[in-house]
Amino acid sequence: MTSTPAAPETPVSEETATYGISVTLELGYAEATERTRAALAAQGFGVLTEIDVAATLKAKLGEQLTPYLILGACNPVLAHQALVIDPSIGLLLPCNVVVRALDDKRTLIAAMDPGVMVTASGNPDLATVAGQARERLSAALASLAGGSDTGMGNS
Repeated sequence: MTSTPAAPETPVSEETATYGISVTLELGYAEATERTRAALAAQGFGVLTEIDVAATLKAKLGEQLTPYLILGACNPVLAHQALVIDPSIGLLLPCNVVVRALDDKRTLIAAMDPGVMVTASGNPDLATVAGQARERLSAALASLAGGSDTGMGNS
């Protein structure tokens, strides 16, 4: 897709733990997943990895979980800048984005706050890159929520 689909009519912000930013959409899981991919792409992120947590837990443990997907999102320019500053930062890349069904009509989209890279690594030189990544991830989530701010804090 080359453009971000129209945002849902009634988004509801939801807060996540202090290491994440999130938004709850009044959309079913499949549509929210598609829109999330498009919103990430519009901000320069590709999806490098995809983990269907629900399917994995079902297959490995026989446990039933609501749809839960982890997308490993990467903005190549920002990833390169971070790796030049600290080659070990690859341990914290790519940025995880979770798409989690809350029920049939609501889906939580949550992204890791890239500021965690600065905190976890103890390398303040990563702050500028992390700030740019956070701005882009926040913009992607805001576009899903029709331009509203995303939540940050404890859930």
